[in-house]
Amino acid sequence: QVQLVESGGGSVQAGGTLRLSCIASRYASTQDCMAWFRQGPGQEREGVAVTGTGGIRTLYADSVKGRFTISLDNAKNKAYLQMNSPKPEDTAIYYCAAAVPCWYASLSMANYNYWGQGTQVTVS
Repeated sequence: QVQLVESGGGSVQAGGTLRLSCIASRYASTQDCMAWFRQGPGQEREGVAVTGTGGIRTLYADSVKGRFTISLDNAKNKAYLQMNSPKPEDTAIYYCAAAVPCWYASLSMANYNYWGQGTQVTVS
């Protein structure tokens, strides 16, 4: 079992910056993925970014490419989502997710077996 806890959400002005954090209850193994998803009002949950250990490539949704950056800390039990130049349409609940084990980068919810509770991000 892996517990995930997100933090860092809140209100931000369009064009500002915000960093989300996700702490996992155990250190990543050699083949894990961590990702960020989001669900806006009245919308389905969608993948935002994914990265991982063991040579897993980093992947972004087209809507956030060039603005958001996903990263892992050196211990590989924390994931971050740096949000630069957010837009009002980025307003959503952001969820951290982990795929254990993970063999390829994917933004499909079906690939993830652990989820955090979510953190609200509001861009105005």
